[in-house]
Amino acid sequence: MPQTELSPQPQTNPDDAVEHQAYDIVVSVVVGVLSMSLLMGLGWALGGTRWLTHPGFQAWSTVFVAITVQALPFLLLGTLISGAVNAFVPASAFSRVLPSNPALAVPVASVAGTVLPGCECASVPVAGSLIRRGVTPAAAFAFLLSAPAVNPIVLVSTAVAFPGAPDMVAARLIASLATSAAMGWLWLRFGRTQWLRMPSRHSGHLPGHGRWEEFRRGFQHDFLHAGGFLVLGAMAAAAFNVSVPRSVLDTFADSPWLSVLFLAVLAIVLAVCSEADAFVAASLTGFSPTARLAFMVVGPMVDLKLIALQAGTFGRAFALRFSAVTAVAAVVFSALTGWWLL
Repeated sequence: MPQTELSPQPQTNPDDAVEHQAYDIVVSVVVGVLSMSLLMGLGWALGGTRWLTHPGFQAWSTVFVAITVQALPFLLLGTLISGAVNAFVPASAFSRVLPSNPALAVPVASVAGTVLPGCECASVPVAGSLIRRGVTPAAAFAFLLSAPAVNPIVLVSTAVAFPGAPDMVAARLIASLATSAAMGWLWLRFGRTQWLRMPSRHSGHLPGHGRWEEFRRGFQHDFLHAGGFLVLGAMAAAAFNVSVPRSVLDTFADSPWLSVLFLAVLAIVLAVCSEADAFVAASLTGFSPTARLAFMVVGPMVDLKLIALQAGTFGRAFALRFSAVTAVAAVVFSALTGWWLL
């Protein structure tokens, strides 16, 4: 996509409102059809209506609903913030806060993630709004990764989950900040504009509409769009969750390196919200502290629902590349930080 499409458009076609409403309806219909198709296929495979009471389906539906309900409040928060930023905050505000040098803007944006409470679902629409408002993508992506991993709620929950272990809180903070900054710099050096696709929606001031109407339209579009991909990601995460045997955990826990990789992969497929993942990590007592650190660093930055959200917001070409490299960087920095502090 040409770079000019990443900036607010000064003029809007009168038919844009109809187009955006139609797009929202299409997204909702597609999500509904896919959901019903999956449920009907599962029901046929399990035999008639008995699939409703099948233990496997009940476990899947419980995990799916838990992930969705857990993430929706933060997705709502993120889309509210995204709509507010797009409608009320002038583009010049970001140029005053962030350094003009993109290489310096990356660590500043990464540290800024310690201020905003929220999870990975909230960070995606916020990052998209920042890019539309003129923030360099490298800085926006650094914020996208750091905000769900090092915000105050996450750090406090980590301290509560690991009482008497301030080293674990410090290790999570350091490894997460290092990963987010490194990914921002890597995008700055190797990223390509053609990999990045912004959603087709209104941005900037709409002639004939007030700021509140602009906020409402932006929030409605972002919430429906991101919510559809959240549902699909939650379905996939629930399917992986119920299919992993308990015996597999014991097999990998005995190897220091395999345990780190296994918990990193587990964090990706479980898709636990960053505000709750510390308690899950603390319960995995059979694994080393470094492996549990990797679970907490990788999860908020790369999981199935986050990959789906990134694909829906920035395009599949971006999501696949960015998620793969982020996972590797998060594992490396977790291992180094765990070796140093834990």
